[in-house]
Amino acid sequence: MPSYMLVSYQSDKGPRAGIAVGDKLFDAAALTRKAGYASVLAILQDWPSAKGTLKKAAAAAAKSKLKSRPLARTRLLAPVLWPSAIYCAGANYSDHMLEMANLQGIPPAPDPHEVGLKPWHFIKASRSVTGDKATVKLPTSSKAIDWEAELGAVIGKTAKNVPLAKALDYVAGYTVANELSARDLGKRNQLPDSSPFKWDWVGQKCFDDACPLGPGIIPASDIKDPQKLGIKLWVNDVIKQDSNTSDMIFTLAEQIEQLSSRITLHPGDVILTGTPAGVGAARKEFLKAGDVTKVWVENVGTLTNRIA
Repeated sequence: MPSYMLVSYQSDKGPRAGIAVGDKLFDAAALTRKAGYASVLAILQDWPSAKGTLKKAAAAAAKSKLKSRPLARTRLLAPVLWPSAIYCAGANYSDHMLEMANLQGIPPAPDPHEVGLKPWHFIKASRSVTGDKATVKLPTSSKAIDWEAELGAVIGKTAKNVPLAKALDYVAGYTVANELSARDLGKRNQLPDSSPFKWDWVGQKCFDDACPLGPGIIPASDIKDPQKLGIKLWVNDVIKQDSNTSDMIFTLAEQIEQLSSRITLHPGDVILTGTPAGVGAARKEFLKAGDVTKVWVENVGTLTNRIA
């Protein structure tokens, strides 16, 4: 069981950082006696020091005389408000690569490692994040919003040209994501398939509420191996995705190594590590108003959202 969960919650005075211990939620700044820890982003920017402070505060929370609030009755926001970047791994589970190849009527690609390819990512708008139990409003421009269960990694210190062996040292913690996609907005149909301007990644991946995250951040020290975690997604209690992070093509460490060779990663940046098979596009099923999605990642948590 995780020692604690770091969350952003809605208080009477606006968003605040909280430390959830069991079923109780404490204000992070009050529990740690550090006024600067009012936001999760501020905590992440001080992560090398903060991680020890938070762990001690969480361990002492049971004896604290501070007033807590019931976690279940607290409105949780996206854990990081707002990430400077959200990097999303594309085609990073072999079974998902196969199902998308079948959908497009093309041969399955070889293992990227065998042909010298590195991890590749696209960027999702940071303001598209929303929290656990939040209502996701479907965009009127799309009729094909798809689900994608993902493990999210939150960066805890500035990373540039990070070697593979040290990559996980830069992760503050882990969260759960549903990387929503507008499948009918991914192509500009007026252009031929051969055009380099055919694809519309912004249209497909960036819209309001397109990135549910949460319920919080589990510290990396509580997750022994991010490549050995079960991951599942349900729509209306019907399971759609059921896999394990061991099935990733490129590990999280490989992703951090590659990303940091191109751009500096900053505290609070989020890396979404890819989704397994079972997406709606392969089934010709898409989300509709009234649906409830639930994403579970082993030892990290469960993220639930209602679609409107």
